[in-house]
Amino acid sequence: MTNQVINPINVLAPFGDYSHAVSTRGTGRTLYISGQLGIDERGSLSKTFAGQANQCWRNLVAILAADDMAVQDLVKVTTFVTDISNAQYLRNIRESFLLGSRPASTLVEVSRLVMPEWLVEIEAIAWKAESA
Repeated sequence: MTNQVINPINVLAPFGDYSHAVSTRGTGRTLYISGQLGIDERGSLSKTFAGQANQCWRNLVAILAADDMAVQDLVKVTTFVTDISNAQYLRNIRESFLLGSRPASTLVEVSRLVMPEWLVEIEAIAWKAESA
């Protein structure tokens, strides 16, 4: 089994010593995607929950594409929010990106994320069978 770090250029570089994703290869490929924030590739953060949630999902889709995967390959999504009253907004945004896919999921309300202006963070795991 081999691992490949995935840090696409169209996603802001990680803030610390972690990768946006690590792809594990064997008979299939597993992609572990670090928590994505509502920050675009220029470092801009939306002030709204909906803007941040949309950007989280755009980042996830870009990372999946960088490893030749798509939302249909997601097997687990974990979402952290600072205000659970935003759950319906989140659900609508999530559905617009998942296109009918139904990965295992967890939604957690936390007292805060690392920076107080961050309102949502989404991490994921994807798996794709190797082509013969």
